[in-house]
Parts: sequence; structure tokens; C-alpha cells
Amino acid sequence: MERTSLKQYTKSARKGDFVQIHKVILAPEERPLDLPAATKAVPYEGWIKGNLLDNKAEIGDTVRIETFIGRELSGTLVEINPVYDHNFGKPRPELLSIGKEARIVLEKQKKA
Repeated sequence: MERTSLKQYTKSARKGDFVQIHKVILAPEERPLDLPAATKAVPYEGWIKGNLLDNKAEIGDTVRIETFIGRELSGTLVEINPVYDHNFGKPRPELLSIGKEARIVLEKQKKA
């Protein structure tokens, strides 16, 4: 799809665009009673990525999305073309060879 400007691109989305929504999953009064007070006092929230099902939407609109596993959810549109910016920290030297070592062990077990 053609977009006329970066500003328009980042503020509006069309059906099928990759987006991220925000939704409150549990309000504070719906949370389990056995949670610590500080945790129980705030809502349980989710930020979910998927493809926009609505024909057109702007940041802040309530929209419907379909996730990669096919779930249909609704929430507030917060980002268009979101990035995956999480990581697992710096690599641990002790763990770098585990994958290769595990494959060797599994191959030996397979042959036995």
C-alpha cells in the first residue's frame, strides 16, 4: 500500500496492517484476593500484536485484531508496525555451546 507521508503512516492503519493493541484484562477489583496489595491495586494489562481486522483505524481507536495463532481480540490501537524489542540479556559464555552439545547427545541416543 502506498502511504503519502511517514506521519500518516505512523498514525493510521488499514485492514491487514501489523499493529499492537492495549487492553485491560482484569480490573483491580477482578484480580485474585491472594495477590500482594501493590499488585492487586493495579489492572492486569496486555499489549498484543496482530493484524488489523477493521478497515481503517488511528492510534487511540478501539480496534479488532487477529493474532498469529488466530485469536480475535479487541483493544486500543497503540502502535502500527510494532517492533519486537525484548531480549534475554547478554549471552552467557557457559551457555553458548549447549545447543551444539545437546544435538551431539541426542544423535548418540538416536543411534543407540
